[in-house]
Amino acid sequence: MSGPERNGGGGMSDLRLQGLELRRIAMPLVAPFRTSFGTEHARDVLLVRAVTADAEGWGECVALSGPFYSAEYVDGAEAFIRRYLVPLLRRSNGSVYALERLFEPLKGNPMAKAAVQTAVLDAHLRASGLPLGDFLGAVRDKVPAGVSVGIMDSIPALLEAVEGYLAAGYLRIKLKIEPGWDVEPVRAVRERFGDGVLLQVDANTAYTLADADRLARLDPFDLLLIEQPLPEDDLRGHARLAGLVRTPICLDESIVNARAAADAIALGACRIVNIKPGRVGGYLEARRIHDVCAANGVAVWAGGMLETGLGRAANLALAALPGFTLPGDTSASDRYYAQDITEPFTLDGGHVGVPTGPGIGVTPIREVLDAVTTATEWINFTSVS
Repeated sequence: MSGPERNGGGGMSDLRLQGLELRRIAMPLVAPFRTSFGTEHARDVLLVRAVTADAEGWGECVALSGPFYSAEYVDGAEAFIRRYLVPLLRRSNGSVYALERLFEPLKGNPMAKAAVQTAVLDAHLRASGLPLGDFLGAVRDKVPAGVSVGIMDSIPALLEAVEGYLAAGYLRIKLKIEPGWDVEPVRAVRERFGDGVLLQVDANTAYTLADADRLARLDPFDLLLIEQPLPEDDLRGHARLAGLVRTPICLDESIVNARAAADAIALGACRIVNIKPGRVGGYLEARRIHDVCAANGVAVWAGGMLETGLGRAANLALAALPGFTLPGDTSASDRYYAQDITEPFTLDGGHVGVPTGPGIGVTPIREVLDAVTTATEWINFTSVS
């Protein structure tokens, strides 16, 4: 067996947390990013820094500013960590697996849990000198990079953006779609750039089963997949849709844990799965979803949530696992940010390198981090509460 279960926690000792820092940063995007659930102009990011006796680690909460992609939002995630997770952390001295079990009785809030879990895991891996990729069972030192293209004001603007991304070396294009912005944009991209471009679409739950005929009009364009066309709780609808369209159905928001992945596969609701660690509660559960999909012959790829370099580094480690056979949203830093808070990730031959240092393998650039910080809170664990 490979990955975390094989490593038994990577030789990590007790948590021994000295404290936790909650840090909010403001990260403007290089261009507005529009999807079917809204337009992002900037990210209000919650970072978690876990400090142990031997090292410190970082986690990034991927919740958006409002409950649009999921029920979580960044203010709520911060409040959840402070009110519910911190008291549990104060009483815990177990492994990161014990931490996962400790959080389990608290319903929902996977993005908040993932941020804390990743910070603690990063600290312990740094102390033990083990890269996250090795801990998870990575088999590659670089991963193929795709790019996600938001909904545009016009088709000419879309074609210009796609042309730029292909010129930059991206190996796969994902188009965000919604009713009224679907068939014609896809047709325009295919006609302009040809059948050789790996192309897929993402609906972010914007359709219903009544739209099956419209979605079937995408079949002639030889897409890799249609991502999450229906609401996240409609597995039966996705299974029915899968029988009405030729293009493979990929699930994103519906896959909240390994059990959900197994259910979706058993129902025939998807042939491909997008794994986002923040959406599923962290990298331990993300690895389990990978394993369930691999055991059932279902391809997986790594999704993105407009992460900074901290979140991107960890996602790259996950995307290097053997089951990730499709290019993910592991794009270069400059896709979203003029100045990242870590050393920037760059494209090399359409690939992005997996960090090789201990833990997630990157650290924030202090002066850059301080410049974008809007608030910090240090929670001391060494004093009795």
